[in-house]
Amino acid sequence: MAKDVIKKYMPDYNKIRANKNLQVFGTLLHNPLLWHFNRKSISGAFAVGVFCAFIPIPFQMLLAAAGAIIFHVNLPLSVALVWISNPITMPPLFYAAYKFGAWLLGKEPREFEFILSWDWLATELLAIWEPFLLGCFLFGSISALLSFGIVRLLWRQQIIAHWKKRKTKQVGVPLQ
Repeated sequence: MAKDVIKKYMPDYNKIRANKNLQVFGTLLHNPLLWHFNRKSISGAFAVGVFCAFIPIPFQMLLAAAGAIIFHVNLPLSVALVWISNPITMPPLFYAAYKFGAWLLGKEPREFEFILSWDWLATELLAIWEPFLLGCFLFGSISALLSFGIVRLLWRQQIIAHWKKRKTKQVGVPLQ
């Protein structure tokens, strides 16, 4: 089952609770719902993690952890899914979000070259922030809803297949 595969790669509960970066959440990490592996917890974790991956700020993992705590979904998976937007995937994701936001606002996308400096942030980012943030918000929302629905659907299909297999073993006659 997919549940077993996810559990296999998840870090130990005590190691996560002992992580210094997560100490800001204090005793909130003791909530057992943050560590469950069920359909609600996993699909919610996908929604939180994928949405936070499209938030264009540093420390997305802390936002994902806070979202997992607020919505009582699986914390390790929420935090891990933020890495969808990593240094390799971030430029194309955010550029696509900017172009989508510009298209929605009816603005012509500007050509620019990203340079990580305060000067660039002060000049260029101020010129593109509206379509950029709109695109990021919509990409994050749509991706979160899609991932939530897909995980729920796949989980349900797996349960149905498991029950059919179980019933076949009990009766000894294959189902049509």
